[in-house]
Amino acid sequence: MAERTVTVTDNTTGKVVELPVLEGTNGPRTIDIGKLYKNLGYFTYDPGFVSTASCDSQITYIDGEQGLLRYRGYPIEQLAEHSTFLEVCYLLLHGELPNKDKFDAFENRLKTHTLLDEKMRRFYLGFHNNSHPMAMMVATVGAMSAFYHDQIDVHDATSRETAAYRLIAKVPTMAAWVYKYTVGQPFIYPDNRFDYVTNFLYMMFGLPPVNYRPSPSFVRAMDLILILHADHEQNASTSTVRLAGSSGANPYAALSAGISSLWGPAHGGANEAVINMLEDIVQSDKDVNYYIERAKDKQSQFRLMGFGHRVYKNYDPRAKIIREVCHQLLGELGEDNPNRPLFDTAMELEQIALEDDYFIQRKLYPNVDFYSGIILRAMGIPLNMFTVIFALARTVGWISHWKEHMSDPQARIGRPRQLYTGEDQRNYVHIDERD
Repeated sequence: MAERTVTVTDNTTGKVVELPVLEGTNGPRTIDIGKLYKNLGYFTYDPGFVSTASCDSQITYIDGEQGLLRYRGYPIEQLAEHSTFLEVCYLLLHGELPNKDKFDAFENRLKTHTLLDEKMRRFYLGFHNNSHPMAMMVATVGAMSAFYHDQIDVHDATSRETAAYRLIAKVPTMAAWVYKYTVGQPFIYPDNRFDYVTNFLYMMFGLPPVNYRPSPSFVRAMDLILILHADHEQNASTSTVRLAGSSGANPYAALSAGISSLWGPAHGGANEAVINMLEDIVQSDKDVNYYIERAKDKQSQFRLMGFGHRVYKNYDPRAKIIREVCHQLLGELGEDNPNRPLFDTAMELEQIALEDDYFIQRKLYPNVDFYSGIILRAMGIPLNMFTVIFALARTVGWISHWKEHMSDPQARIGRPRQLYTGEDQRNYVHIDERD
């Protein structure tokens, strides 16, 4: 990274500090404020860290203004068209796309880790029958450290890689078992004759007396959803994984913390909110324009879910890709599919929003959540499993960032500062003397 400097002068004391300006491969220049407190005695104030780089990373790049998303430099559009999720996993973990031999070795090694320790079954059996699937994911992923503690030396590169492979391989089994438990069906063990995505769908929907094989369109749709959600730079859950990992916590604990963060409706639950909104519109006696006007009304509490993004101020590139798959999948399922009204309503909302000056001026474009929920619903996946699928996809991104942080010699335990606005020093008063 090339280095310039900016000069900061304290007009009260006259003290001056030179702060380095760091140049990344892409994106805005970044001021290194490390000397600001030491030399001038100031912290910076940035609620939500919207203008603060918490780390340097080589994994994912986003340009929200232009609507760009790249994994290790590769545009998401190219990966979505030509790659598979498992190949993307290799790319995110290792920094390069694999050749055929490396990919085969990678896939075969993952297949040696797909089974769970049989004693983990007891975890699922101990949950209440209506437990939320994400609660089970938080608990069981965190519990992996109790079952796979032989190689969790976070300072050893080989141990870190083994943990990464275990997580990528076992989380699909865990996610499928969560679903099976919630619907009261027997657990299905992985069948390593299948590829990664087919195996997951087989464990989700297979039954002992049924020779289930997912359709190619289902496999492709799920593969694409996983690719598009595999990583997204320093979002809330990824930052949580990095922060938890910075203390030296084992990777299973760090990812469990990330899953907890993802569970929040402002993060991983957005596609579920889209489905709820579309169902409300479909079941109402109002047309789409009524809801468009409500969304514009500042006095109304109604919000169009699935429009706009914290980072993207342009059309979410993932939404463009997944929109076509949504069309194709529902087209194959037929006009009488029960999800057709949802999709038609979504298309009408999108058309109006993209042509309406109110949305254009505010850059409220459809995001990936706008379509992903419809696809998952069309595949027969219930709403309470949507965020679990997200966690499955994001596992490789989380573990890639965790590995990057743990191998960084400059990394330190995360310790954000604060602007204290509470009481100044007060002296203790005995309870009998208080007003």
